[in-house]
This record gives sequence, C-alpha cells and structure tokens, in this order.
Amino acid sequence: MSLQDELTAVQHCLDDLVRTVGRLERSLAQLRAADTGPQPPGPAAGTDPVDGVITITEAPYDASLWTDSDDEGLGVRGRHAP
Repeated sequence: MSLQDELTAVQHCLDDLVRTVGRLERSLAQLRAADTGPQPPGPAAGTDPVDGVITITEAPYDASLWTDSDDEGLGVRGRHAP
C-alpha cells in the first residue's frame, strides 16, 4: 500500500468516527431531553417508602440491647471504674 492509500484509508476512518460521534451526541441529547420532562405522579405520590430507609418508632428501646455494653471511657455498666 502506498502512503497516499494509507492516508486515504485513515481519512475515511476519521470521517466515520466523526459521523458516529455526531450520532451519539444527538442520541444523548434526545435522551436528556426525554429525562428532563415532567414525570407523571404515582398512585400515591410521596407516600411510597424509599428503599434503604428504616422507620424508627417512638417506643422506648429494649434495655436488653444494652447489657454487656461499655460506656465510652467509663467501662461496663454496673461496675466501678478502677
């Protein structure tokens, strides 16, 4: 292959690349335009629980959860510090 043929092949590849990037940019712009539009509300908007959110009740904690726990800097509950 001569140098001129190689340069022509490279130019064709670059032209294809430019066309492909242009198509991708247009597709991305269409996707972004579709995503920014108003979203229809669900059947009970604002009342659906969010994944990963844990509701904490107002009930007092179970005291058995804290047995054998250390108070930071004070040691185990019910024992005197040395």
